[in-house]
Amino acid sequence: MRALQILVAIVMALLLAACSATPERRASQSAARPVASEKGMDVVIFALGLVDTRYRFGGKNPEAGFDCSGMVAYIYGQAAGVKVGGSAADIARRGRPVDRDELRPGDLVFFNTRNASLSHVGIYIGDDRFVHAPSTQGQVRIDKLAANYYAQRFETARAYF
Repeated sequence: MRALQILVAIVMALLLAACSATPERRASQSAARPVASEKGMDVVIFALGLVDTRYRFGGKNPEAGFDCSGMVAYIYGQAAGVKVGGSAADIARRGRPVDRDELRPGDLVFFNTRNASLSHVGIYIGDDRFVHAPSTQGQVRIDKLAANYYAQRFETARAYF
């Protein structure tokens, strides 16, 4: 139920943002990248359903628990039929670079969380938020990119569709 409420809030925020943009801004955004893709939204919906799943280093499925790259690989495979794998850094190397101000739902966001480049990955869900599996607090959760900790450690973003 909580995931559905979050999804509704995100969709409403995206709709309000699209309605409030000036015609010039909407035209420039659509020329660059659409607001969302079907696969991206499928990934977001699937990811929201896994919020509160427990964290486990090396975990690759909801029964065992997830680490960040295992969560991304599982969600992309199940929701979009896209095979990604390896570490967060491996996943970043294969994606298409995306500017932070052009993020759309389903894109991947990467951080330096262990004094190692590209050591953490999450899935952007819209409204400056992302789903990820951090080792702290022990479960999949939603955080804001602008939160102090993540804003200071943000490195890059990648798109797969």
